[in-house]
Amino acid sequence: MPTTSPSVLLVDDEPILLDVLEQYLRNEGFRVFRAADGPRAVESFKQNLPDLVLLDLNLPGFPGIEVLRQIRAVNDTPVIMLTVRAEEIDRVLGLELGADDYVNKPFSPREVLARIRSVLRRTERAEHSTAHVKRIGELTIDALAHEVRLGGELIELTRTQFKVLDILAAHLGQTLTRDQLLQRITADGDVFDRTLDRHIANLRARIEPDPANPRYIVTVFGVGYKMVAPR
Repeated sequence: MPTTSPSVLLVDDEPILLDVLEQYLRNEGFRVFRAADGPRAVESFKQNLPDLVLLDLNLPGFPGIEVLRQIRAVNDTPVIMLTVRAEEIDRVLGLELGADDYVNKPFSPREVLARIRSVLRRTERAEHSTAHVKRIGELTIDALAHEVRLGGELIELTRTQFKVLDILAAHLGQTLTRDQLLQRITADGDVFDRTLDRHIANLRARIEPDPANPRYIVTVFGVGYKMVAPR
């Protein structure tokens, strides 16, 4: 299990079920978010970036399969699907889209807790084996593959832009001075004090939804730059 308190997004249109699961999980030390329909589930997921999603298939707004599809467009947060349907097509479709486990209703909170802990343990082991991959908001940075994806879409970066991004991501939330950044990237031979700002601007143009109001790479005036996880 993660050392910090893990968070779970509960998605179901049955208020009583949500109440029971939320109380049970909170008693077990989890932080809990909840949503009762498809659109709010996706909104809550993007806003809170939980460690795991417990997702009902049959939802108002749009179904759980569509919620899963949109989650997978952002990142690979583990998802356990809930359903009263026994049809094989539902199970196959959910698993093909990337669901990590499946629980049929009715179920006991203890069973759900056991499934959650099992999936989180598997995820933690997988993360240890892929430490070269950094995930920040909708960004995925793979140092070995030298790839950056935003919401699942591959972003083309130059070698220097990738290095700047990777350095900032490795110091998430920490302000790096211009000198500190330059010391880490001058091995490339093409980054100087007068061009650092241009590299940052070009990088923002590729990864920021609004480069004029950056959400990932922010300027700390008079000091340097830092990377933050968007809220």
